[in-house]
Amino acid sequence: MTKIFSEVRRLPEFERDYKKLKKKFRTLDEDFDTFVETQLKLFHKLGVDNGGCVRISDIGIERPQIYKVLKFACKALKGRGSKSGIRITYTYYPDEDVIEFIEIYFKGDKSREGRDRILRIYGQ
Repeated sequence: MTKIFSEVRRLPEFERDYKKLKKKFRTLDEDFDTFVETQLKLFHKLGVDNGGCVRISDIGIERPQIYKVLKFACKALKGRGSKSGIRITYTYYPDEDVIEFIEIYFKGDKSREGRDRILRIYGQ
């Protein structure tokens, strides 16, 4: 993977979520790399908004910027395209150019992002 951001971090909770999903969706590693190289690059570096990343603004946290990914193409979920049902929550620190992944989950297993996790990690 080419270096697009200064740093890309995965929180320990994200790693646990990712490991679980990887057992279920075998193409996740390749799909995730493609997502970072295309979707995140387009959105944060080139300013192209295709509706795939939305800022979570109703949680009461201004800094860091917290986003939810609605479009994530997963080859293991054939026929579902970019709206595969996999959701990712992450933060973006524009001044440092750092992406930090918080959570990844399948919409069929969980209906929305873990706001308690976000508040625990980033709340004042």
